[in-house]
Amino acid sequence: MDEANPLENLRARLAEALRNSPAQDVEKNLHALLGAFFERFDLAAREDLEVHKKLLEQAQAKLAALEARVAELEARKP
Repeated sequence: MDEANPLENLRARLAEALRNSPAQDVEKNLHALLGAFFERFDLAAREDLEVHKKLLEQAQAKLAALEARVAELEARKP
């Protein structure tokens, strides 16, 4: 079982169960229902999280450089 994406796993299992039943329209209705349900949550895509992670790492590196520069300038004070 793919634990990395439980929602996709759920969707696949539901799709397989519905393919084996005569209720083809139920799949469409269920997909719409689940889509509407999950739209209520404030979820972010993994790609968005990766972009923000890189931006944060860059900001932290710049902050560390600035802190080092400030410390260097303060050490020069007479």
